[in-house]
Amino acid sequence: MPSAAPSQILAPGTPAPDFTLPYAPGKPMTLSRSLDKLIVLIFYPADWSPVCGDQLGLYNEILDEFQRYDAQLIGISVDGVWCHAQYAKERQFGFKLLADFEPKGAVARQFGAYRAADGLCERAIFVIDTKGIIRWSYLSPIDQNPGADGILAALDDLAASPKISVSTTAQSQRAKPAPEATHG
Repeated sequence: MPSAAPSQILAPGTPAPDFTLPYAPGKPMTLSRSLDKLIVLIFYPADWSPVCGDQLGLYNEILDEFQRYDAQLIGISVDGVWCHAQYAKERQFGFKLLADFEPKGAVARQFGAYRAADGLCERAIFVIDTKGIIRWSYLSPIDQNPGADGILAALDDLAASPKISVSTTAQSQRAKPAPEATHG
């Protein structure tokens, strides 16, 4: 991929810009209406590219880990809804891919995750809490799969934080006392 100067993505503690983008023809999703769960927002360069396929495929394989934190995974690129539909169908993704197609990259620009020189999204990740505040963000080199460790650590930190009200399965499991060993 062409190289460009890295973007300056939104930092933790920043309110996430609200947006509405389609995930299928005629089916929009609005961020502010989806905040009943934590949001893991994944900006990625392009459907069908090898690194993006590996990254999104990894997240799809561990989707139950995200769900354990009551987190919804959402992918965004500048590809159109029809491209997303075929890509998600072929790859059997269990999460929505939103089309930041027209105006091209408008939402990615709001998050500081658009490469204007290349006309595509950065490889950027945001964890957004139920109040719409970015709690973790990461800008990966565009040619590298960032993996999931950072996301899972951020979700774990949120679940453990007494300052942030997050009701998650992981938090509930942590709060339960360990079962006592029985000897027979």
